Amino acid sequence: MGKAEENKKIKLNSLLSHSYKLFTTKGISDTSISDITNSAGVAKGTFYFYFHDKQDIIDHLIARKAEGLLKKASDRLKKHEAANPDLPVEEKIIIIADSIITDLDKDPRLARFLNRNLNFGFYVKAYTDESLIQSVNVKEDYDRMINSNGDNWKDSGLMLYTIIELISSSVHNIIINGTPCDLATYKPYLFDSIRAIVATFRA
Repeated sequence: MGKAEENKKIKLNSLLSHSYKLFTTKGISDTSISDITNSAGVAKGTFYFYFHDKQDIIDHLIARKAEGLLKKASDRLKKHEAANPDLPVEEKIIIIADSIITDLDKDPRLARFLNRNLNFGFYVKAYTDESLIQSVNVKEDYDRMINSNGDNWKDSGLMLYTIIELISSSVHNIIINGTPCDLATYKPYLFDSIRAIVATFRA
């Protein structure tokens, strides 16, 4: 990597790290682009070189944080698959889900920032915009996972939508507000629901 490219990467990372700190302390609505550039020590023109507007940097931050969660979950799944090559698809999905929600539960600041944004709409955006998630190919990993055991599916895309929306909508209040119960109490019900969804879509 040349010096110019290295400087660009440094400025980009600075904008992302300073904006995340501001968004999670001041709040997204109370943080301006000027706040971000002043904190990062760069000109406004530098911000617009990388991002269209504030929503664009928010999307990139969500993607970066989601990428970290997905990478950890994928690594954990690979360990389970190595130990048990015949692991059913529903159990693979549960391992991924458990990893993500456990990590979010350990980091309430991140959970508040993501705030239901790890939904199917984000998945579609990340899949169609290669600049958002780069080190994890969500679509490819999902297809590999559900087809690894020779199963047939009625509609694998709709199955993914149902599972993602279930997790996103149900877990948010539990992690952020502790209602209607704690995460440990809810997990068995969530995982049984995932098993039922997979059974419904298995051809």
